[in-house]
Amino acid sequence: MDFAKSDSPAVQQQLDRLAQLSLPQGRLGLETATLLLARLGNPQDHLPPVFHVAGTNGKGSTCAFLRAILEADGKIVHVATSPHLVRYNERIRIAGKLIGDDRLAALLAEVLDQVGDLAPSFFEVTIAATFLAFARTPADACVIEVGLGGRFDATNVLKRPAACGIAALGIDHERFLLAPEEGVPEIPIARIAFEKAGIAKPGCPLVTFTYPPEAGLEIERVAQAAGALLTMRGQCWWASADDALQYRDKLGALTLPLPSMPGLHQTDNAALAVAMLRHQNSVTITERAMAQGIHIAHWPARLQKLSRGPLVEAREVWLDGGHNPDAGAALARHFAGSSLHLIIGMLANKDPFAIINPLAQEIASLTAVPVPGQDYHPASAFGAGTPAADDVLSALAALPQDGLPVLIAGSLYLAGTVLRLNQELPD
Repeated sequence: MDFAKSDSPAVQQQLDRLAQLSLPQGRLGLETATLLLARLGNPQDHLPPVFHVAGTNGKGSTCAFLRAILEADGKIVHVATSPHLVRYNERIRIAGKLIGDDRLAALLAEVLDQVGDLAPSFFEVTIAATFLAFARTPADACVIEVGLGGRFDATNVLKRPAACGIAALGIDHERFLLAPEEGVPEIPIARIAFEKAGIAKPGCPLVTFTYPPEAGLEIERVAQAAGALLTMRGQCWWASADDALQYRDKLGALTLPLPSMPGLHQTDNAALAVAMLRHQNSVTITERAMAQGIHIAHWPARLQKLSRGPLVEAREVWLDGGHNPDAGAALARHFAGSSLHLIIGMLANKDPFAIINPLAQEIASLTAVPVPGQDYHPASAFGAGTPAADDVLSALAALPQDGLPVLIAGSLYLAGTVLRLNQELPD
């Protein structure tokens, strides 16, 4: 569950109310979110220009690049992301700063008081509060990350974003995104593409990567049916990386710095953010701001090298919340040819080998840990004889002092625990 604890009694009171909400089994669609927002005056119709981002992997990083570039240009930016890692407040960033406790408690109370007989979900209430906050505070742009899928995600009540983007696609959240339904693609990756492309809007740019044929064709079909302006990599924009990010489209070519965020995949995410900004007409951005934003953007728990703190002493420790095969492949590319100690904790509904298999050649030792507060895989799920530790601190203490780096991975919930223990709270 995404529920959180707060040191603020006022916020905790509302989080307790949120915790009582659940998505009724079998309910899909935007009707409940639409009705709830109507009771609140339809704040989603009164937002600054919106950049709406979907994807299986990389959508949060793409949002981080968008925010950093926009702010480097002097823009005031609201940002909505999910899930939170440590504090629920992380989901709502108003004019560059995480929402404060007093304002958050008041907004959640306002929304929950309007619920009545609607039975909304945790995320629907969260998005309603987010849109209320964004509509009431002047800004130049909003960056909004899709929560799950796209077609039926509560953020998809947005009518005319400045630009929509789709990051990398992969198989994840199968229970929801691959649920049987008539009239939808049967091939899993095509179904995923269909769900993500559901954010397409008439006359709005839909900026995407290039995907396997089944997924690419589905995105083209959905975009055409929606009347969106499909802007696909390899057709409308191009990007490559050597010592710099080389980007070009019909407006010209740019040479931009490589991201400071580790991982080759972050260059692709940065390029997607640039393409979204270059193919919209609502906000002007300079090339200098793009270069500066790409360099300074950061996104916690995505190949994050931890600082020295209560949990991490002298050794090199990396943290990543990835939990599907595509995330595993990205980690394998980053650590290729290295040896590392892997500390893993994964939710019980995830493939236990999604991270292990891609990293098989690099793993010097493997230790399984619990994911606090969640249903998680026991050590035996990762292979016979896999040692277990009671927690991350115990797992780190048991490792040999051999100079090898450590990777803690497998769950964003676990990542949040690690950040809290090491006192590296997202800001």
